[in-house]
Amino acid sequence: MPTAVLTDRERTAVQAYLRLLHTVRATLDGPPDAAPVMVPPTVLAEAERALAGAGLAGNEDEFFELLRAWCP
Repeated sequence: MPTAVLTDRERTAVQAYLRLLHTVRATLDGPPDAAPVMVPPTVLAEAERALAGAGLAGNEDEFFELLRAWCP
């Protein structure tokens, strides 16, 4: 398995994305008859800041390539 060496900012962006993904999954995994739950705006903002800080905002292809390499 190839190993990706990420910069600190890239790693922060990947970690923020994974937190966002887990939050969204937890939100959607609730009971079907439960009231809809919002993803906290702070989680979305954290991911946006991390992506921008790593220079990945608007560059989804590069970001998802990093994500696949680091966390297959």
